[in-house]
Amino acid sequence: MSFVAGLVIGLIFGLALIVAFVRSENARSKQRSDLATTVAAFARMTVEDSRKLLSPEHYPPWVVFSQRQKLTWLNVQLEKIWPYVNEAASELIKANVEPILEQYRPVILASLSFSKFTLGTVAPQFTGVTIVEEGSEGITMELEMQWDGNPSIILDIKTYVGVSLPVQVKNIGFTGIFRLIFRPLVDELPCFGALCFSLRKKKKLDFTLKVIGGDISTIPGLFDAIESTIKDAVEDSITWPVRKVIPILPGDYSDLELKPVGTLEVKLVQARELTNKDIIGKSDPFAVVYVRPLRDRIKKSRTINNQLNPVWNEHFEFVIEDASTQHLTVKIYDEEGLQSAELIGCAQIPLTELQPGKVKDVWLKLVKDLDIQRDNKNRGQVHLELLYCPYGVQNGFTNPFAQKFSLTSLEKVLKSGAEGKGAVEDGGEVNRRKEVYVRGVLSVTVISAEDLPPADLIGKADPYVVLSLKKTQARNKTRVVHENLNPVWNQTFDFVVEDGLHDMLTLEVWDHDTFGKDYMGGCILTLTRVLMEGEYSDAIPLDGAKSGALNLHLKWTPQPIYRDS
Repeated sequence: MSFVAGLVIGLIFGLALIVAFVRSENARSKQRSDLATTVAAFARMTVEDSRKLLSPEHYPPWVVFSQRQKLTWLNVQLEKIWPYVNEAASELIKANVEPILEQYRPVILASLSFSKFTLGTVAPQFTGVTIVEEGSEGITMELEMQWDGNPSIILDIKTYVGVSLPVQVKNIGFTGIFRLIFRPLVDELPCFGALCFSLRKKKKLDFTLKVIGGDISTIPGLFDAIESTIKDAVEDSITWPVRKVIPILPGDYSDLELKPVGTLEVKLVQARELTNKDIIGKSDPFAVVYVRPLRDRIKKSRTINNQLNPVWNEHFEFVIEDASTQHLTVKIYDEEGLQSAELIGCAQIPLTELQPGKVKDVWLKLVKDLDIQRDNKNRGQVHLELLYCPYGVQNGFTNPFAQKFSLTSLEKVLKSGAEGKGAVEDGGEVNRRKEVYVRGVLSVTVISAEDLPPADLIGKADPYVVLSLKKTQARNKTRVVHENLNPVWNQTFDFVVEDGLHDMLTLEVWDHDTFGKDYMGGCILTLTRVLMEGEYSDAIPLDGAKSGALNLHLKWTPQPIYRDS
């Protein structure tokens, strides 16, 4: 009996030890989990969060939780060595900027060069540094800089009539962000092979011009011409994606140089609800479109007179050097004849929002200032179709018929599947046949409308739809549906299209009346989407109406045209 009792007691004691051990491990595991949660919460803390937890007398002034670090130590050291930096930097800037000044020299001047260039005695101040990216290939840093300097810069200007004018550049105020790229990382000191630097963002560049011994305002247009030339030179010589590569260790760093990586196809479709800048009549809008604001890369649309809802339907193509940081900018102006055009509004879209090879259809809200982007005033919207085509992608972006046919990037995509595959070589010459699918039949089914605004006194309407093509002026219209704000038509209309890439479909909803008709709203569609997809259905909101949308089905039936070359 004592043996059995001892065995039972031993088992009970062993089980108790096991239970105690398990409970202890579970408690320790919970403590570790809670600690990990607490550490993760601290990692997400901001300065504002920490100030809520700590009273002011216990809050250390040096505590920051920011990726952007201050550079007081660097400014102190820079002030000490500035006389030497000034001498070296002045020579470097003069040598690099002077050829670009000559390139952008106004036509009213015979020559434009520096007779004196020093950065002065005031060193710039670096207000912060940020590590943008850090990896095995290199490190990228961005330094924010402010400079209110006292440089001694004198431009030697000569006119075609033999007059020489020394123009002094004074009161320079500059704020910007410089990007430094240390790449590639290596084992030997200084641990990187080359240094790239560029002006990542120019926030402010102000200066004054003064003719030594005279007044520059006495020569009409000279100040504006020189100011524009200087800003263009800064933009073209050092502003990102332009970068200067300084080899530190021997090696080939050609991959760091600026080079095109693709093209951006832009279709400027239309704008709507633009702000009227004219006292009499309406604005005469035109658009300026660019990726880099250089004179030879800025595209301008035609001016459409007396119109707040202009339709341009114009194509532009841009070279892209860095799709990860570049933007497309659109500015809408009111043409003022001999006077300077007045800005109506502007918009910007980063290229990172575009999927390569896919057309993006966007409406962008116009704002007064791109740097602020907050604008409570309604300045209108601009409608764009965008296509980014990177180089080296094996999906039909290339155009083997460039010598015979002038094709945009959008045309290359649409026509890539129609290229003849059987090329016959004979005596070194290649005979090709190509199908072009931009001619065809567009079938439009007007299915229904919903939530139309009332047009009659009894709160109803008698709606019908008018369809028309912009280029051919072909027109069709649906039947009238009486006393209905949600009419159903289910009518299909066919249009023969000769140039699907550049044509547009207009749909207008009208209220039928015994003594006339009233406009209820409408919409304009390019044919890009139906050409790309072949067939689609969508609900299209009505412009110019408080409410309402058209339910449509579009289908494209290509009719190939064979061209021999």
